[in-house]
Amino acid sequence: MHNDSLLDQLKSKLKIIITESYKDNKFELEKDLNTFLETSGEKLERWLFLLSSGNLTEEDLEWLLKSQFHLMEFQMLQTTGISKIKLNAIKNNILKMIFKVLLDMVIPRS
Repeated sequence: MHNDSLLDQLKSKLKIIITESYKDNKFELEKDLNTFLETSGEKLERWLFLLSSGNLTEEDLEWLLKSQFHLMEFQMLQTTGISKIKLNAIKNNILKMIFKVLLDMVIPRS
């Protein structure tokens, strides 16, 4: 899977989810996620390749994704004055969404 294709698919799916779930913070969240995807794109592509080839488990992918995601600062979202508790809840939900979208890209589920 080509990196641009992966990022485009991921951005597209996340945009739909963000629009439906986080209308109040949509703009800031999209900016922060775009930054995350641009800085993490090569790693995501490599991890998906390893997962699809059986050299990485779903648990490994989840752990790697969490590690990469926790390094990220949600700078745009923080400028809205959002509480730390709400910010952490949003980060955890977004992480789960990214994990699910990535798994669905490799292992389509019904």
